[in-house]
Amino acid sequence: MPAERLLPTTEAEDLIALAREIAREELAPHAAEYEEAGRFPREKFRLLGKSGLLGLPYSERWGGGEVPYEVYLQVLEEIASAWMTVGVGLSVHTMSCFALAHHGTDEQRERWLPAMLEGDLLGAYALSETHAGSDAAALSTRARRDGDSYVVTGTKAWTTHGGEADFYTTMVRTSDRTTDDTGGISCLLVDADTPGLSAAAPERKMGLTGSTTAQMIFEDARVAADRLIGAEGDGLRIALASLSSGRLGIAACSVGLAQAALDEALAYARERRQFGQPIIQFQGIEFLLADMAAAIESARAMYLDAARRRDRGLPFHRQASIAKLVATDAAMKVTTDAVQVLGGAGYTRDFPVERYMREAKVPQIFEGTNQIQRIVIARELRKA
Repeated sequence: MPAERLLPTTEAEDLIALAREIAREELAPHAAEYEEAGRFPREKFRLLGKSGLLGLPYSERWGGGEVPYEVYLQVLEEIASAWMTVGVGLSVHTMSCFALAHHGTDEQRERWLPAMLEGDLLGAYALSETHAGSDAAALSTRARRDGDSYVVTGTKAWTTHGGEADFYTTMVRTSDRTTDDTGGISCLLVDADTPGLSAAAPERKMGLTGSTTAQMIFEDARVAADRLIGAEGDGLRIALASLSSGRLGIAACSVGLAQAALDEALAYARERRQFGQPIIQFQGIEFLLADMAAAIESARAMYLDAARRRDRGLPFHRQASIAKLVATDAAMKVTTDAVQVLGGAGYTRDFPVERYMREAKVPQIFEGTNQIQRIVIARELRKA
């Protein structure tokens, strides 16, 4: 795929402003209701598609926006600051399109990618399994070649949009695990209507309750061989490349969530009065808010730096892991501190900060736990 084109500053600003308007007018007013009900906001993803925000970093030839990753991530931050479920969903969809966009043939892209990028199809990324989470190379879902099809058997775990998606970018084992853990895994683009594919009951989660997460069960599911992305054995390499970019998406979402928490804490601290003055005037509160702002600004700078490296074609894998680590840890601390600023009110569902705090936990876990990020960073340092 060609490198993303550089947008004029005004064009990028207009795109981010559009995302901010949609976030404010179409997303934020509905977030609490949907999260309370555990309702999946499918129509909001269609809206993003119609607005041109669902395929931003991909080529215009296939219906994408072809914008720099730096700009896409700022759009993502705006969306997540209004509704984390939709922000994470947009990030996951973008990652689900990565394999086809970067490793598919032109014929495959022409056939499937436009509908993915324009909002007609919503994607999911099926890599993890119950016994193969951080150790992705240990996955056991197997695809056996049978004529012009693959017959897939196994179970994928923790699938965002599981049971709601229209397609699943799925990593499967097509041969035995090799000694260097680089072969044996292949990538299939699986249609949601494939016979033998079903979703288990959604997971009962602490947060992101509007985002459906479920196991995907393959019971002799027959997938056409022309849905193989790349060559057999390329799957792990494709998966790891997808994750590097996906981690930047989660970093941007986490910054958006943290910013929403700070905004709420600031508004409350300006209005809440104790001992005859707004609590924002107390040093204990203002120092807490200052630390929250510093954490957010630092995390934002980190993901933007990594994105700029990606846009210039420079190595960015270490920086992506650092950005994911820093941003998700910052979001957890900032949302916790936001609850503290609001005191007892922050512990109730009358204010959104308790939801923000619950939502901040899982970004430290998915797209590779933060402990895994430290391993990735250390390995990259050893190579330097």
